[in-house]
Amino acid sequence: MAFQRVLWIDRESGTVTKRTDAEIPALMKDPSGWLWLDVPEPDEQTAALLTEVFGAHPAAVADVMERNHVPRLHLYGDVLFLVLHRPLVGEAGHVHYMELDQFIGANYLVTTHGPRNLAVPLERLLEETDDLADRMLAGRWVPSGPWAASKRIVSGLTIAEERFVNRLARDVGELEKQVMAHAGDSNPQVFLEQLFSCRHALLTVRTMSSQSAEIYGRAIRLLSGDKGVEAMLRDNKDAYDRLSRITSSQLDFLSGITEYYRARTDTKMTIAAERLAVIAAITLPVTAISSVLGMNVIVNESTNWPWLIGLLVVMIGLSLVLLRWAKRQGWW
Repeated sequence: MAFQRVLWIDRESGTVTKRTDAEIPALMKDPSGWLWLDVPEPDEQTAALLTEVFGAHPAAVADVMERNHVPRLHLYGDVLFLVLHRPLVGEAGHVHYMELDQFIGANYLVTTHGPRNLAVPLERLLEETDDLADRMLAGRWVPSGPWAASKRIVSGLTIAEERFVNRLARDVGELEKQVMAHAGDSNPQVFLEQLFSCRHALLTVRTMSSQSAEIYGRAIRLLSGDKGVEAMLRDNKDAYDRLSRITSSQLDFLSGITEYYRARTDTKMTIAAERLAVIAAITLPVTAISSVLGMNVIVNESTNWPWLIGLLVVMIGLSLVLLRWAKRQGWW
């Protein structure tokens, strides 16, 4: 826990001060304020602190130490345990799930991050909590309590996801321009990979946001007795619902672009196949005649010119007849 952040917020004065690990047990018993503990990368010491000092449920502590692939929510007495995610695009279009876990109690907020993929810089994992801590220490905004702080952190998550979708929407617009200008026709395989990479990122955001909205829906039902807390939870849920709808509409637009591009490519392939079929139909009887009779008409010692001329006339005639028939069928 070498890089953890411990902040104490005095309820009466609203002052925010940095504290040390050793002060945490005493601060937990002090009713004059509330505590925020932020742990970038939890370890066994973190697990012991959560269990012994904060009284966290063993199942919740196990969830903190392990990677969670979907948002989670559990209510342990008056403490809400939340697991949320934010996307980050990595190499080769892979989208990292950056995890944020929260314990929200009456007089404390504990936030933990990770486990972290080593390809993800630690500072990217801490953007939302770093921003809130900077605001609090500078006196620009001090949350009234743990629930208000959690709401601000989650709002930071949704704002980051909205910006992520905005960047993807810009990429979708560029892809749409290339489709309309036929710029991707020269290398369709690479262009399709770009389309599906963008689609994958949008699907990831929609999955995160829709699942998180469901989690907040349950939190609202569990904590409906406190109107102030319920209002903050509803605001976070509304943000996730809006993000999910925006992402879905962008996915629909990208799907339309992809379908148009693939339909145009498939049409080209169909036309090419039809033309190849015409060529095969025209050359097949000619090839059959020449292979069967050619050796009997043209020989090494002499050539039977009347037969050769007659066969050539027949082959040309068959080709013309087949071409005319193919034209009537609309094949070319």
